[in-house]
Amino acid sequence: MTESIVVAAALIERSGRLLVTRRQPGVHLAGSWEFPGGKCDAGESLAECLVRELREELTMEVAVGEEVFTTTYTYDDRRVELHFLKCVAMSEPVARLGQEVKWATRAELGTLRFPPADRELIGMLMAEGQPTVDIDRSHAS
Repeated sequence: MTESIVVAAALIERSGRLLVTRRQPGVHLAGSWEFPGGKCDAGESLAECLVRELREELTMEVAVGEEVFTTTYTYDDRRVELHFLKCVAMSEPVARLGQEVKWATRAELGTLRFPPADRELIGMLMAEGQPTVDIDRSHAS
């Protein structure tokens, strides 16, 4: 029997670019790019998980919005239930764990190696014309 994990991931967009981070060496799917987030603790809501994970990994504060996509993927050793939620960044990301952080265009998402569980979402994001969340609206002229 494989382990079952619930994961929450943030879709944070700024000026047409989405925030992605690269998984570190020594972890499951090392070297893959992903949307920031992590495993939900027992009894923790998806929103609580994202707030905690983004603070721990990126010293970042976010406002969590609606869930936009959910998928389940079975790897050889685990089953992942993955929830993607729109978030608004309240601060800049700072990598606390040494991971790479970048703001990627939708087109660029197709050139980065993401985990298989993210494939359908990546396709949807690349096909969409409108931003998921544009946190720079207050700065527009």
